[in-house]
Amino acid sequence: MTAEAGIPDAGGPGAHPVTGLDDVVHQRVRLGILTITHEARRVEFGYLKAQLELTAGNLSQHLAVLETAGLVEVEKGYSGRRGRTWITLTAAGSAALAEEIGRLKLLIARVETPGTPQDLAG
Repeated sequence: MTAEAGIPDAGGPGAHPVTGLDDVVHQRVRLGILTITHEARRVEFGYLKAQLELTAGNLSQHLAVLETAGLVEVEKGYSGRRGRTWITLTAAGSAALAEEIGRLKLLIARVETPGTPQDLAG
């Protein structure tokens, strides 16, 4: 994994695409958070909570993992008198999401490629 961007290395030329999946990004909820934040300039905590059907505590834990990895920024502020939390995707988060989607596309292509399955036992 490249430390500065949090992006998995491609591995060797014969490596299976699954070896490049990033566990921080690939987890279902975190992949959802990154995808939704990629679609918008910034996302409000309550919107993410509703869209991903999570409790506030569960969402907070996943956001903490992503923030620690440098993939999102969490900003607290006010809208009127009401406290709000907004989430934005960092450049590293955008790159990590793109890498993950690329890996998933490689996996899908392997499954959808017509042909006879091979005996790969060595």
